[in-house]
Amino acid sequence: MTDTDISTAPVVRLTGGTAALGGRPVLRGVDLKVGPGEVVALLGANGSGKSTLVRTLVGLVPLTGGSIDLFGTPYAKFKDWSRIGYVPQRTTAAAGVPASVREVVASGRLTRRRMFGLSREDRAAVDEALTAVGMLDRAGDGIANLSGGQQQRVLIARALARRPDLLIMDEPMAGVDLANQEILAETLRRQQEEGRSVLLVLHELGPLEPLIDRAVVLRDGCVCHDGAPPPATGQHALPGHDHVHPHADDHHHRVTPGLLS
Repeated sequence: MTDTDISTAPVVRLTGGTAALGGRPVLRGVDLKVGPGEVVALLGANGSGKSTLVRTLVGLVPLTGGSIDLFGTPYAKFKDWSRIGYVPQRTTAAAGVPASVREVVASGRLTRRRMFGLSREDRAAVDEALTAVGMLDRAGDGIANLSGGQQQRVLIARALARRPDLLIMDEPMAGVDLANQEILAETLRRQQEEGRSVLLVLHELGPLEPLIDRAVVLRDGCVCHDGAPPPATGQHALPGHDHVHPHADDHHHRVTPGLLS
């Protein structure tokens, strides 16, 4: 593959992906593609496999079948994890962390070939990320003292501090009030304008709807829709929704050091 081929290749290509949690099949032959600069929403009822799917992409859940290419490179050969910013669900991260806002965001830079000390470029990237989410004035505050919506903005800043080409976000609007939702939507709009690819796990489109290029809807671990975003919001309007709400995906998995340290 030439450099030109790599630059125009899908940022994410999952082919025939299967995965299981606790021996229970969760993904059943999923195909997913995210193009350069594309914003893709991953929708579906609780338990449909949305969070498991994005965790396979960042190494938290191993595939039991199928293949992943990232930026045109087979997963096993992909090394440049700084190109990917991952924002987990808030309940798996910021709560209880005895650190300042700046320290949490700076941790997104420490995986760049060293674990201690920040360069001038690192510090500039941290300030840039904090400014992007409107939290620069709270940089010295303890993250445990912030509201849920503010904590979510800090987690997004941590991912943005990597200056990634691909931003993966798992339920960024969950439990976030309207004011913080609007700030997050504006932050995502700027990422879109800068040409970043974005993959979002969402319960419903909400204020992010104008930013979405394509929606992929999962049902029982399979893709039941891949195309224009559904016109109506809410789970009952999703293609393939069967009005059954099984328990949500298990969220207790080991964190990949390269992405979250």
